[in-house]
Amino acid sequence: MELERFQKDEINGYTIYLKLSGLKGVSTKNAEILRQIAEDEKKHYEILKKYTKKEIKPNSLVVFFYVLMAYIFGIVFSIKMMEAGEDKAQQNYSSILKDVKEAESIIKDEENHEKQLVEMLKEERIEYISSMVLGISDAIVELTGALAGVSLALQNPRLIGVVGVVTGISAALSMGSSEYLSQKSEGQQHPLKAAFYTTVAYFITVIMLVVPFFIFEKLIFALLLMFFDATVVILFFSFFVSVVKEVSFKKSFFEMFIISFSVSIISFGIGYLARKILNINV
Repeated sequence: MELERFQKDEINGYTIYLKLSGLKGVSTKNAEILRQIAEDEKKHYEILKKYTKKEIKPNSLVVFFYVLMAYIFGIVFSIKMMEAGEDKAQQNYSSILKDVKEAESIIKDEENHEKQLVEMLKEERIEYISSMVLGISDAIVELTGALAGVSLALQNPRLIGVVGVVTGISAALSMGSSEYLSQKSEGQQHPLKAAFYTTVAYFITVIMLVVPFFIFEKLIFALLLMFFDATVVILFFSFFVSVVKEVSFKKSFFEMFIISFSVSIISFGIGYLARKILNINV
């Protein structure tokens, strides 16, 4: 059963790497590396088939998942996930050295794959990940805080939504400008691209956070959906960062979650006090 599982992994790897090599935007050099890795995976599959005496088909759902991740997050993200599998494969094959005489050569191939993948892991979306982190983290912290803060003061979902849109767009442009100036002062080659990624990441987050206030007439439902959307964004992006930067997903998620929601709670309290002290009724 264990050999069959390895055989399944190899045919999955072959299919995935081959499909990734044909995606639009992959350079000729990187496509060749991916095709070579794919052929090695196919060779490993054939070796294992001699022992299992079985023909195994690739798992279409697994293949679809990795290709989908490449389309959504970029090919580097998908490969990073595959790379984690390469590390596990090396460890797993060590356990069958006695049963499969070719296992040692397979392990060497897997080690070589890791080196090849490290060399090709360079992509624009990854290069500017710090700019995206800046845009998303700032949008979540600032806007959830601002929206929670004005909620009790205004108590009108539509009005709060408009305030959020205006504030969010202004903040997105401001953040983009600041990132441009920061990158330029540090002598970076493409400060405009960094500013673009920061602005777009901020703006997308803003849209997700303000939409609830245009959907619900009851403030409590709008706030609950806003916090749910914020959690989804944090979850989504923490997963992305944890894979690409190889850091703890839990640490990344809870750090961003606690900071964002702490600011929101404090802002909510400030809004409540402002309403009471200033006697504002909207």
